[in-house]
Amino acid sequence: MKKLVLLFMAFATVSLVNAQVKTPQPSPSAKLIQTVGLTDVTIEYSRPGVKGRTIFGDLEPWGTIWRTGANKNTTVTFSDDVTFAGQDVKAGTYGLYTKLNSAKQWDVMLYADSNNWGTPQNWDDSKVVATAKVEVHEVPFNVETLAIDINQIKNDSAVLEIIWEKSYVAVPFTVPTDKKVSKSIKNVMSGPSADDYFASAVYYLEAGKDINKAVKWIDKAVDMSKEKPKFWVIHQQALIHAKAGNKKAAIAAAKSSLELSKKAKYQPYIAKNEKVLKEWGAL
Repeated sequence: MKKLVLLFMAFATVSLVNAQVKTPQPSPSAKLIQTVGLTDVTIEYSRPGVKGRTIFGDLEPWGTIWRTGANKNTTVTFSDDVTFAGQDVKAGTYGLYTKLNSAKQWDVMLYADSNNWGTPQNWDDSKVVATAKVEVHEVPFNVETLAIDINQIKNDSAVLEIIWEKSYVAVPFTVPTDKKVSKSIKNVMSGPSADDYFASAVYYLEAGKDINKAVKWIDKAVDMSKEKPKFWVIHQQALIHAKAGNKKAAIAAAKSSLELSKKAKYQPYIAKNEKVLKEWGAL
């Protein structure tokens, strides 16, 4: 009888667990991903509602630090280094906090510790990486649900906006678009890199395509790397020249690769070079 009671209780517990009711969150979570120029900005936060309350100066008192949302602290992630209200900020994820100084002026802050449920119990000023002192603008209508957005988007800048109840603030930030584009242009205009030539040559060798083009590309890759020769690149040069029928060049390349791989004490390529040199009668 006791076993039956225990079994019944177990089934009842499982049933209760499986029958948990799902209801809407009071402050639903949101995630915004916005590309500004070539930089991705991601904002994750919970969106509380006014619900007939007085928010600023009451629910969120003046002089306190607000999590800029509900539940877990709001976070902002930058994929590149940016300038936030004129202050340099490294790429990464930050907590977004707001000090509610008055109905006219707030401090919007990026906080290095982004894993807090609400505002940290022990606030650490040294973790504030940037502070934007912003003017609060009164909105002529009621904004029921907190909204954080990115607007006024240009190639190299945008504005992070916070709007709720009848208050609106905006924080300008800039992104390194020109720096990234200039670097990309320089790389493209300077032509293929040694790695590009190497990858193309090896592909042509393995795919059985035009071996003469492979020879040209692998020689270019080796020449571009001559200040810091790479044994694995020169080994492929040996294989490509051998495939092209230039045994003399193949042997010279294999010997060079063997010497470099011995200096590096990298046994796999020592063995590979010795193997082909024996096959070609040069060892």
